[in-house]
Amino acid sequence: MSKEKLMRAREFEQEQLKRISPEERPCYHVTGGSGWINDPNGFSFYKDEYHLFYQYHPYSNEWGPMHWGHVTSKDLITWERLPLAMVPEESYDNFGCFSGSGVELPDGRHLLMYTGVGYVSDIPMANGELPTHQTQCLAVGDGTDYEKYEKNPVITGDDIPAGGSKVDFRDPKIWKDEDGFYYAVVANMMDDGNGRILLFRSADAFQWQYVCVLDHSDEKLGKMWECPDFYEVDGKHVLVVSPMAMMPDGLKFHVGHSVIYLTGTYDKKTHQFIREDVQPLDSGIDFYAPQSMLTPDGRRVMIAWMQAWPNSKFVPDGVKYFGQMTVPREINYRNGKLIQQPVREIENYRGEHVHYENVEISDETVLNGVDGRVLDMTVKLKVTDEFKKFTIKLAADETYDSTITYDPVREVLSLDRSRSGYMYDILHTRDIQVKPADGEVTLRILMDRFSVEIFINDGSQTATMVLFTPQKADNISFAADGKAQISVEKYTLTFLIKIYETKVRRCVMTRLSFFVF
Repeated sequence: MSKEKLMRAREFEQEQLKRISPEERPCYHVTGGSGWINDPNGFSFYKDEYHLFYQYHPYSNEWGPMHWGHVTSKDLITWERLPLAMVPEESYDNFGCFSGSGVELPDGRHLLMYTGVGYVSDIPMANGELPTHQTQCLAVGDGTDYEKYEKNPVITGDDIPAGGSKVDFRDPKIWKDEDGFYYAVVANMMDDGNGRILLFRSADAFQWQYVCVLDHSDEKLGKMWECPDFYEVDGKHVLVVSPMAMMPDGLKFHVGHSVIYLTGTYDKKTHQFIREDVQPLDSGIDFYAPQSMLTPDGRRVMIAWMQAWPNSKFVPDGVKYFGQMTVPREINYRNGKLIQQPVREIENYRGEHVHYENVEISDETVLNGVDGRVLDMTVKLKVTDEFKKFTIKLAADETYDSTITYDPVREVLSLDRSRSGYMYDILHTRDIQVKPADGEVTLRILMDRFSVEIFINDGSQTATMVLFTPQKADNISFAADGKAQISVEKYTLTFLIKIYETKVRRCVMTRLSFFVF
């Protein structure tokens, strides 16, 4: 492929990096070099490093023709920025290099599988847009530079079973199984607008054959299913999808774009997946398109786009980039649920420690040493009939705050970020059904300047939201309607700053209380 467009994009990104100060970025969450990012892609381990790519439009804070950005990490917490990996330029991907995944080949090369979106006609459709088709494509590289496969695309509309759309056929997740074959799950819309997940197989990762339909939305779990992932954890098979046009179901599922996981059994000989249960993967405001990988020590680790599509059109004034990823999360299966926890490596960055045991809370209370915007804090709330409501106020000052409230009667945890600096009439609240565990509700709260990630009851539920509150708003307080008893353990998180010189992988390190790439 021609390198001219790729080099221009790399040079543009380098110029834009100079415009964004470390203070304008989160400390340990991945952001793009400039412009817009969405889905995580190519999450994999290669050459002794974790590689993460992402959907990227470097030229604007709005969605546009998709490129692939690229970062690496030794520990899943601090990340180093590498040059862009791919740009849209070929006939099969000139509208965008859409989402995909990565795997190491036996010969030591790094294989990326992605959706190419290309124009198929110069005649506009009724909506004025040019028609496109989506196909699955490959690129091979050495961890820094990648070449698109000369025989792309490797899976086309001709490989789709009857009743499937060539327009909505995307997001391949590739892995190599114990039988020696490569497999990929790909999302596809059916003619009736519902989604299904197709399974493909290959002996060499380059020539692919259709196997079967793994599962489908059956008009109950949204319409088009995006960004599939399929894996086994703790003896249970899990299919993760991001449905569009989801209908609400009480507090279990919310309307619109969502992320759900389907658990069940899977016969590796017949490739039949029998669904047993469906649950939300994250119940917060900002979470979409997760992707997972296996670490060298056998952990299933997942990362997601920390944003929601309905909110993505409203970029705060003055923001020089838009979008970030969640912290990578370890995934386990226990008591009928996926359990999510921040990767254990984050504990290596814990600094100042404050601990309070069995503190009685009524009026608004501030605990000495419990404040900040970059922290790892666990709050244990004893659930009794002595209070009607308990509230944690985060990222607060006289003007701003974001709240987490628990109602013990309704057993509902509520998020409210309407005073978080996001000055648009968009989704700011979310209610989550949360039952106490052994008489307590435990909230592990990760904060990083522009986000809050909540791990409820040891990670049996999670809730994620983005903040744009000014950084000077760093107070934390607790209050109860009645009398509540809590224990608090809080760690300040401390990082190194990396200042990049050019396109090469060199940096200057200084001890500071944050990290940025």
